[in-house]
Amino acid sequence: MKTRITELFEIEHPIIQGGMHYVGFAELAAAVSNAGGLGIITGLTQKTPPDLANEIARCREMTDKPFGVNLTFLPSVNPPDYPGYVRAIIDGGVKIVETAGNNPQKWLPELKENGIKVIHKCTTVRHSLKAEAIGCDAVSVDGFECGGHPGEDDIPNMILLPRAAEELKIPFVASGGMADARSLVASLAMGADGMNMGTRFIATKEAPVHDNVKKAILDASEIDTRLVMRPLRNTERVLNNAATERLLEKEKTLGPDIKFEDILDEVAGVYPRIMMDGDMDAGVWSCGMVAGLINDIPTCQELIDRIMREAEEIIRARLEGILTGTSAAAA
Repeated sequence: MKTRITELFEIEHPIIQGGMHYVGFAELAAAVSNAGGLGIITGLTQKTPPDLANEIARCREMTDKPFGVNLTFLPSVNPPDYPGYVRAIIDGGVKIVETAGNNPQKWLPELKENGIKVIHKCTTVRHSLKAEAIGCDAVSVDGFECGGHPGEDDIPNMILLPRAAEELKIPFVASGGMADARSLVASLAMGADGMNMGTRFIATKEAPVHDNVKKAILDASEIDTRLVMRPLRNTERVLNNAATERLLEKEKTLGPDIKFEDILDEVAGVYPRIMMDGDMDAGVWSCGMVAGLINDIPTCQELIDRIMREAEEIIRARLEGILTGTSAAAA
């Protein structure tokens, strides 16, 4: 299957593993890339630029296929050493960067000068068009279903993807609610050039997270996520747990007076405790509604092979059969 995304990133299959905090380590990125997709190391999970340089080197030892690094630009009183992280990416020979958060325009000249292709995460068409205008090579269009930050406009992918296809000239992938062959075929039908999966890749054998995290995803249904931090206009979709309930109660009690400081116990520094130690009520953690479609823990190779095999079956058998009247679905 060849799309503009497979051509742009020189990968076999149009499947990208999104950057995820304390999930996107070298083990997972290499496994996805070795399976023909595009693996992504999460830059800010590494505490310093030298740490990121080491993680890139580790990934290089595990795969000779293309992989990328996610770099999320966050508003902060004491921002991370972004120049150092960018330099670690360049010096590590990485040629693909997934940016997220604030506008990455400031960093594009240096990345482009070093032959790096940039895909930016967007939750609206207007942000996607801005990414295109400033010179991003591709965008990841995140629908309201996505785990993590879905933006504030609440546009689901059945609307967002066709709108993006109408407006964008650069390639884009669908993100949010992506789990299987049906997700991929539907995304392609709506104009995308591939798909980005986050939550689905957490529930794989190579994902270096605690088994409790994988079990929580398997046990969850599509109605088990919640939106938190909406009053702060920093909406995040998370899996429901005790910490989520505490945070939502604070939002209800404090109303418009709530401040970020009021919810520090639920959101600050919780990812290592959850992802590494398996303390599932330590805080809130990003998870997509797609958890309702996840029922097993395959290897990345098994997952991607299955998606591509079943996608071909859907296109060649079911959809062509509907056109010709030979499919059981057409009866």
